[in-house]
Amino acid sequence: MYNREEEILEKYEIEIRSTVKGRGALGCDTDKGSMLLKEFRGSKERAAFLYHILEFLSAKGLCAETIVLSKEGEVLVKDEITDTSYLLKNWFPGKECDVRNRSDILAAVRQLASFHSLAKSYDGEIPEFLKADHNSLLLEYEKHNRELNKVKNYIRGKNKKNEFEMLFMKVYESYRNQAAEVTGQLKRQAERMEDRRMQDLRGFCHGDFNQHNVIFSQGEWVLLNLEKLTYDIMVRDLANFVRKILEKYNWNTGLGIEMITAYDNIRKLLPEELEQLYLRLAYPKKYWKIANHYCSSRKSWISGRDIEKLEKVIEQEVQRKQFLKMLFYFTS
Repeated sequence: MYNREEEILEKYEIEIRSTVKGRGALGCDTDKGSMLLKEFRGSKERAAFLYHILEFLSAKGLCAETIVLSKEGEVLVKDEITDTSYLLKNWFPGKECDVRNRSDILAAVRQLASFHSLAKSYDGEIPEFLKADHNSLLLEYEKHNRELNKVKNYIRGKNKKNEFEMLFMKVYESYRNQAAEVTGQLKRQAERMEDRRMQDLRGFCHGDFNQHNVIFSQGEWVLLNLEKLTYDIMVRDLANFVRKILEKYNWNTGLGIEMITAYDNIRKLLPEELEQLYLRLAYPKKYWKIANHYCSSRKSWISGRDIEKLEKVIEQEVQRKQFLKMLFYFTS
């Protein structure tokens, strides 16, 4: 059978030397360097803007992937048989950020800060479909709070509770209070900030920044996989990455402050951004995530893994609070 992806590649002005299949993508060695053919599930308009902003960032000196146009000058190429759209991107063979290596972690943070800083200088029109609602985080946390309450009411109504449910209820009040406090502070920040000041906090966000999306290639750190690009409060990227890393490091305060400092040395954080960062990290997101998974699963059967995850969250709480206390003083 003729390879569908090879037929797609014929629509580009390149000579294929060899290919290698990866997870959801096809790596290509070509006469114009390494490239990656990847499915794209977004709109044609999103793909076009992604090409445009990546070209802008490349011209500004950011090491990031770029998109290769087809022979027809199109950003997307569609397989008419499967109705699947593809992007062809320049590929950077290298090693991912190693989360066991402190230097790699800090380098990744600096690359994120460089991306935010350079993207902030973009003065073209920003498509509406990229813009997150100004109250999106507040609405998200209010929804999470309702979901936590729903799980609590369900478990409370059970006559016989399993080990997971008893443990969940044991710490529920503490995490509920944390969630309510953060939500209230977030609401108060929004009320006192002028729209103009809020705009200073907004910019392009990677949308899925993690250790897999920044690699070291030929002496440079390269930013990859910006398909979830959005326009929102920029520290959301930083907060998500800091949380993921610190969960692996038992909320090591020194590492957390180092990460924030590394970012701040490249792109100076505003006081309101530091407050946002604190609030995003103070919300008990892992506890909510475990509760949400429980809510959507077969409640009659709880795996040992679910209990282990909840136990780990509880075990890390002392260190997490120590980090948040230090971050509070750091941001004050």
